[in-house]
Amino acid sequence: MTWTTRQQIADLAAQHRLPGIHLFRAYAEAGLLLAYGPSPVAEYQRAATYIDKILQGAKAADLPVSEPTKFELTINMKTAKALGLTIPQSLLLRADQVIEQ
Repeated sequence: MTWTTRQQIADLAAQHRLPGIHLFRAYAEAGLLLAYGPSPVAEYQRAATYIDKILQGAKAADLPVSEPTKFELTINMKTAKALGLTIPQSLLLRADQVIEQ
């Protein structure tokens, strides 16, 4: 619902000096402090597995429910500096993407 307004959300968070966090990397790229959520690529692959099983004749109701297993952390250092926040080196090393723009 907020995908098309992610830049406005990031701008408002910056205006009010709020460290915004979201599920999707695009929000950190727009200017929120960080994003942490399931890897979209892994989720698409998992969905493709389900689709393949259904196309081969499996009933959707019989397929097991699974949860994400791969998560991604994106940190926006430009935002952290603007907010006067110091991100620990240990967290930066664990990040999948660090935005330094």
